[in-house]
Amino acid sequence: MTSPSSPASPIRPYGDTTGDGMVQLSFTLPMPHSKVADGSAVQLANKMGMDPALVVHSKPMGPDFTFFVVYGRVNHLVEPSKVTVVERDYPLLTPKEVNAAVKRSMRRRLTVVGACIGTDAHTVGIDAILNIKGFAGEKGLEYYRELKVVNLGAQVSVPQLVERAREEKADAVLVSQVVTQRDAHLLNTREMSAAFRESYPAAKRPLLIVGGPRFDETMAGELGVDRVFGRGTTPGEVASFLAHRLTAGKVA
Repeated sequence: MTSPSSPASPIRPYGDTTGDGMVQLSFTLPMPHSKVADGSAVQLANKMGMDPALVVHSKPMGPDFTFFVVYGRVNHLVEPSKVTVVERDYPLLTPKEVNAAVKRSMRRRLTVVGACIGTDAHTVGIDAILNIKGFAGEKGLEYYRELKVVNLGAQVSVPQLVERAREEKADAVLVSQVVTQRDAHLLNTREMSAAFRESYPAAKRPLLIVGGPRFDETMAGELGVDRVFGRGTTPGEVASFLAHRLTAGKVA
């Protein structure tokens, strides 16, 4: 679904003047910092369609690597009308409204189990959503009196997550993945979703939600989960989604 504010006609990147096609790109090459390295960076940028390209910053990263920032012009057009994104299809609720919806519809507390799975030790994402201190000025899910939150922390195996979800009779499972080398976040998510489907009857399976900065929000179906949240997601968005899905949309 495209945003209603998207331009109807193709556009070009903006650098110094409207439509000049100027963009800035950063990357690292596995070579020592030198004039040859700078020239190699320009060559790469040219092959990527930047012409002319200028190295505006280069810095050694140890003896064998160099980091670059390259500024240059591209001729490609962007067509926002053809962009597909996942728009929020549920109302954004206050904590009071979420609590009321859960209490009215479920007549018990909604149980959420969260974790970072695999070897991922980065808890900043899951903590931002679950911990009471929250993120971006919003309280985390622990603040909601009608939600029972079980935060398993980092480096939780998929079998451990499934077992704990069963023990807690989880209504929803939230998984955060920050480590993305070799698509580890995608492999871990597919393993997790497959394990829950093997362990639960379809009607009894908890809601499966994943989030992280490198996820594509349109991949929920491909990954076998109910929702993918990308970078910048707030606790209120997650709480509102839970209320919407688990109370059959009865949030009024």
